[in-house]
Amino acid sequence: MLPPSARLIEDPLGLRFAGPWLTPLARTFVEARGPLRLAAQAALWPVLPWVVCMQVRTRALDDALLAFVGDGGAQVVILGAGFDTRAVRLADQLRGARVFEVDHPATQSRKASVLADADVTSSATYLAWDFERDDLATLPARLAALGHDAARPTFTIWEGVTMYLTADAIAATVGAIAAFSAPGSRLGFNYVRTELVHDPGLVVGALALVVRAVGEPFRSGFDPAALPAWLAARGFTLRDDDDFEELATRWLPSAWTHVVRQGRRLAVVERTAVVERAG
Repeated sequence: MLPPSARLIEDPLGLRFAGPWLTPLARTFVEARGPLRLAAQAALWPVLPWVVCMQVRTRALDDALLAFVGDGGAQVVILGAGFDTRAVRLADQLRGARVFEVDHPATQSRKASVLADADVTSSATYLAWDFERDDLATLPARLAALGHDAARPTFTIWEGVTMYLTADAIAATVGAIAAFSAPGSRLGFNYVRTELVHDPGLVVGALALVVRAVGEPFRSGFDPAALPAWLAARGFTLRDDDDFEELATRWLPSAWTHVVRQGRRLAVVERTAVVERAG
């Protein structure tokens, strides 16, 4: 949906996961001419700010991951991996790293099927995990059984998850991450400001209704000013903490910053943080 100058990542597999109705609509948005294209643009234009913001988030975590690998890191854990395709689209940069994807077995089965249909092989190791039932205290041991080495630094990606969890679930997950993270390990995650949960406003309020309708209401956020102390109490130090608008302004052509501002409420209240395990 975006011109090359506004693309911050390339994910050729993305549309394969999008569903049968969205794929032709997105292609029409880009490729068609005349009234058909105008109709597709009218249907999809309201979601364009979200498309731009989501790629900003993904680019931020990609950069943090590649910096970790560039510093010699060789283990990656993706929690709630869903249809994350980093193990495929960043395969060359991650060639020397071991990638573990943790998610529900049904999601992993769907993902494996889509990759097989695309004739794509992923190097990731899957750990089937039910976040509603499995005991997080056992996560380090289950990763170890698959070859993860808790004595070596790990980069953990926790993308698009924290806002849907309770405060207790967030604390328990960070505790489990700390347990399998050697000093020098890093954790990249995105979060929403606490105000989003309590006062979402019109634009994000509409999104909140949608995610609530599919069973994933917004539950938790962080106050950026309080985040460093919260992390320190759990053995982590904050390295970076950026909001989407700051990152979009840094990376996108100026002609596209107005699109981000259309979704300004999201761009300002959602942030991406990278933290490091203290020694």
